[in-house]
Amino acid sequence: MSDAQFPLQDRMKFVAEIVRDAGGTIIGRTRLQKSVFLLSLAGFDDKFRFGYKHYGLFSEALADSADLAAAFDLVSEQRKESSWGGTYSIYSVNNLEGADTSARGVFLREAVASDPILLELAATAGYLFSEEKCKEPWAKTARLKPDKSADGRLDRAKDLYGRLRAVSGNALPEIGSA
Repeated sequence: MSDAQFPLQDRMKFVAEIVRDAGGTIIGRTRLQKSVFLLSLAGFDDKFRFGYKHYGLFSEALADSADLAAAFDLVSEQRKESSWGGTYSIYSVNNLEGADTSARGVFLREAVASDPILLELAATAGYLFSEEKCKEPWAKTARLKPDKSADGRLDRAKDLYGRLRAVSGNALPEIGSA
């Protein structure tokens, strides 16, 4: 399904469901974007199209839907200042009734509980493999994001991807560990 075929009201509701299914809170837009991408890559949801922007894979429709979900009180969004001077968002919902307890929900909770840099690296490698048909997605991820890949983070991102792949019942594609 493309963004245009997914009505705005449904997109806002989907964002609220993602936050609910993640355990009621998602800290950071990066976690939201990368978790939803990985859900899609694993075949759990296919609601938004993602493209590769300057800072990594991104869905403008998902970002807009999150903003509107907050504006219409489907989710609460707190904006906080980060240690480096930028801002980040904390999305939350109070009602966890109906939260997904299937593999999809477990997958989502594992993704949003992870370090956002590791999640970004794992999602980038998954994107490069699936969308760009890159034969060495981890190596290309390291070239695209050298600072974030340093200090063992790329290896930890590979481990995260492996855990998410296992939780998904191996629905995430096998992209190797090289």
